[in-house]
Amino acid sequence: MRSVTYSMGVSLDGYIVGPDGGFDWSEPDDEVFRFWIDEIRGVDVHLLGRRLYETMLYWETAEQDPSLDDASREWTRRWNPLPKVVFSRTLTEVQGQARLATGSVAEEIERLRAEPGEGEIAIGGATLAAEAAASDLIDEYRLVVHPVLVGGGIPYFPRNERRVDLALVETRTFSSKIALLRYRVVR
Repeated sequence: MRSVTYSMGVSLDGYIVGPDGGFDWSEPDDEVFRFWIDEIRGVDVHLLGRRLYETMLYWETAEQDPSLDDASREWTRRWNPLPKVVFSRTLTEVQGQARLATGSVAEEIERLRAEPGEGEIAIGGATLAAEAAASDLIDEYRLVVHPVLVGGGIPYFPRNERRVDLALVETRTFSSKIALLRYRVVR
C-alpha cells in the first residue's frame, strides 16, 4: 500500500508560518533545496491545501525565467508534471497537473491508495495534514527543522491531536544547521 507522508519546513517551536503569515525563514539553501528535489522523486501524487497550492503556483511558469538556476530548473521539471490534488472551498479551477478534490481527504487517499503505483502520496499544508492525521492516514512525518523561533502562527502538528506513537527513521543535519527528522507512525 502506498505511504502517505507529511513533509514541510518547520520552525524549532513548531510552526510552518509565523504569526504574520511569513515563512521567509524557511527558504532553503542549496543543500536543503537539493534534499527537496530528491524527496519529490519518490512522490506519485501531492495533496495540497489552497494556501500551499497558491504558493506553489510560482513553479508553473518559473522555467520561463532565464535567470533560474539549474537546481530550480530541475525542481520545475519534477514538480510541474507531478499529479496534484487541491483541497479548497473557494477555488473553482486549478492549473497544470492539478485537479480539485472531489471528496474528503480520507476519500481521496483511499481512492489513490487503490490505484496502481508505488510512489508516495505526499501531503502539504498543516490544515490538510491535520485532517488526514485525525483519520489516522499519515504514515510518516518529515520535519525539516529551521533554527528559528517564530512565536506563533500555523502549527505543523494540530494542537488537539490524539496520541500517536512514532519511530525515528532518520535524522540528518545540513551544513546550514537545518535538521531533518523523519518519523514513521507505529501501528
